Amino acid sequence: MEPAGQDEGQQLVERRIAVAGAFEGSEDIAVARDLARRFLTDVQAVHGLPVSARAMSMVQLAVSELVTNARKYAPGPCLLTLEVNGGAVEVTVWDSNPTPPAVLAPDPTRIGQHGLEIVMAVGQSFAVHREPVGKRITTAIVLADDPGGDPAGRRL
Repeated sequence: MEPAGQDEGQQLVERRIAVAGAFEGSEDIAVARDLARRFLTDVQAVHGLPVSARAMSMVQLAVSELVTNARKYAPGPCLLTLEVNGGAVEVTVWDSNPTPPAVLAPDPTRIGQHGLEIVMAVGQSFAVHREPVGKRITTAIVLADDPGGDPAGRRL
């Protein structure tokens, strides 16, 4: 017997909206950004979820910065996962280096090494998790701008 309100064949678990890719060379950074753009285009076109222009740009920026850091500081491939969760897209990059990244204080005179600063500024959250091999860095970026016009993810 089916629970009340359940149509025959209706899924009890919501489908996961996610994509993943493995990247080995510096040329793959552009491929990772393209994967993020195509994923978010599908999130909107296929799944009907709103994706603001800001979210599209910020996810691609976060992907670029995180994959660049993984390629620069860790040997071997890195893995990128994008997953829609609670109105945001979680951007996760795994690499083989177990050393947590150094998050430097903002310094407008410093040349370079602003990637994590940028990721932390555009994301709603930021976390580093050690893994049995390597580490996993995750940030979440809100998909839709506030109906009042505030940019996605920005809280005053």
